[in-house]
Amino acid sequence: MAHDHEHDEHDHEHGHTHGHHHDDIDWATMGPMLERNAKLAAPQNREIAAWLREWQPEPTLIADVGSGSGSISFLLAEIFPKAEVIAVDPAEPLLERARERAAREGLTDRVSTLQAELPEGIGELPHADLLWIGRALHHVGDQEAALAALADRLSPGGAIALLEGGLAPRSLPRDIGFGRPGLQTRCDLADEKWFTQMRAELPGAKTVTEDWPTLLTEAGLRHAGTRSFLLDLPAPLSEDARAHLISELSRRREMHEDTLDADDLTTVDRLLDANDPKSLHHRPDVFLLSVQTVHVGVRA
Repeated sequence: MAHDHEHDEHDHEHGHTHGHHHDDIDWATMGPMLERNAKLAAPQNREIAAWLREWQPEPTLIADVGSGSGSISFLLAEIFPKAEVIAVDPAEPLLERARERAAREGLTDRVSTLQAELPEGIGELPHADLLWIGRALHHVGDQEAALAALADRLSPGGAIALLEGGLAPRSLPRDIGFGRPGLQTRCDLADEKWFTQMRAELPGAKTVTEDWPTLLTEAGLRHAGTRSFLLDLPAPLSEDARAHLISELSRRREMHEDTLDADDLTTVDRLLDANDPKSLHHRPDVFLLSVQTVHVGVRA
């Protein structure tokens, strides 16, 4: 299934919150959806944050770049209790949700927001000890320039946690009992087509070999480590996880209507049909398995 930027997996909605097409977004739906997805991925993100202590045991200032409504920002504030955290995103309606949550939880002194696009607005960031860049970089035309601008906002000894790559999530058996086996693999191919087109249409788009450790080095940082983290939610899934998979497959159907063939579209429609006992709504065998890769770059 496709994913967004607060759930650290393949995120075809991520571009919506990175300044490409803000006009037609239903923010009232988007905010809660992002927060639900981040809640599902919280075990994975906690593990990543704990690993980052190796380079930043007690950061005083953290920026969550591409924060959406700030789910990761609040998780970082919890894991690093002495840190101030800035949620950075171009989407003001999502930042408003972050401010409301900070007020609700008595964290206005520790969690703040900055409305900024990548890379233009990065100069507005104060120097930070830790920059969490969760699947935001690939929505910038010139990824190298953006990474250089981000590296420039690090304090000496500061670290960038760059979340890019990983593995496409899996949530169904290879053979689901109807349609052609291997639906998710064909959806991956449709994702690749979508992603390539999305990148080609970005302002100032430049092709670059996506060797993230090398790109961190070229931005003037020391590549300190790369590690992958598993999100493993076996069947039976929680209602939240099931709802997540249904909404993601529904959006994916819309995105890939012209790419998937008629047989696969029929299969997807059956998976989305709440009245079908073999749909995502009722199947006992749905799960969520994904891998998120994190690359760490440190400023000397």
